[in-house]
Amino acid sequence: MASRLASCFPCLSTRKKEVPPSPPAYPRSRNPSAPQTFSFEEIAAATSNFSDDCPVVGLEGLYKGYLKSINQVVAIRLQPVIDPNASADQEIMEFLGHVLKISALRHPNLLSLIGFCAVGDHRILVHEYMPLGSLEDHLHDPSPGKSPLDWNTRMTIAAGVARGLKYLHDEGFVYPCMRSRDIFLGDGYHPKLSQYGLAEHDRLAAQLAKGWNVRFPRDITFAETWMVGKPLPESNVYGFGVVLLEMITGRRAFNDDQDAVGDRHLVQWAQPFLANVRQFELCRMADPALQGRYPSFDLRKAVAYAGLCIQERPDMRARIDTVVKVLSHLANDVDRPESSHHAAPN
Repeated sequence: MASRLASCFPCLSTRKKEVPPSPPAYPRSRNPSAPQTFSFEEIAAATSNFSDDCPVVGLEGLYKGYLKSINQVVAIRLQPVIDPNASADQEIMEFLGHVLKISALRHPNLLSLIGFCAVGDHRILVHEYMPLGSLEDHLHDPSPGKSPLDWNTRMTIAAGVARGLKYLHDEGFVYPCMRSRDIFLGDGYHPKLSQYGLAEHDRLAAQLAKGWNVRFPRDITFAETWMVGKPLPESNVYGFGVVLLEMITGRRAFNDDQDAVGDRHLVQWAQPFLANVRQFELCRMADPALQGRYPSFDLRKAVAYAGLCIQERPDMRARIDTVVKVLSHLANDVDRPESSHHAAPN
């Protein structure tokens, strides 16, 4: 691995002495598919020295910036150290190993890595910028005057996310925590999974390998994550099921409002509906913002597959390739008539 990293990143070979704070700019790669190297000065200038006017709302350490050298608006992520107890040489090799892995990932539903910066204590990733923000913003914190996502757009987003997840699983990657904030939307609401979750995967893997006690959020992962000690593809399917429920219902995965009435966990709230998919009035489950504008059959199908994704037993959960087929069909089902009933707020 070390020799491979050195050949890919010759300008960043490990050193015994601390890297000086203001090194010369890195040479640009002539390979258009290789991640570009950026100096810290470039990154700081792109974000107005990490100004409070530049952060991407809702995501700590993520900034919007403009890089003059490539004439592009980008998303700049301040990356946490993968293993804080590692030596300087080991830590930078782990970071570059992560860059090498994710730079090889190419899929229409996955954010593209443009480049990185590794100077001194700084570990920074540069990704393509998604102008419409995160799915979480559109579902739970829409801009004033912004129309809610319609049913077909939601199913199109869900199908795209499922395709991205399937690709990651096929490539041997698993998200530690699958959530709506990790899904970004571009022009036409085209969804892309962020690679920030993949960085978290490497960090948690390093901690677990050392026997550290790692805690996972209970609102979006399931018990086997704690029992096995690492996220599994089946855990990702569970997390995706929660995100699908968010899109269907408009409710958060976990309501942290202390004054909230009823179940604060979306999965617990949804259980009565999921247990009676054929009998229950599923219109009561749908997001009121949809105003009843969805095909009843498609709602029933989406609810049923969300339920299959969050089954208690991992081996009983839906396969991600099956989910891709079902949701792709629902996303393309634009000719089915919408329902005309409206339900009381859920």
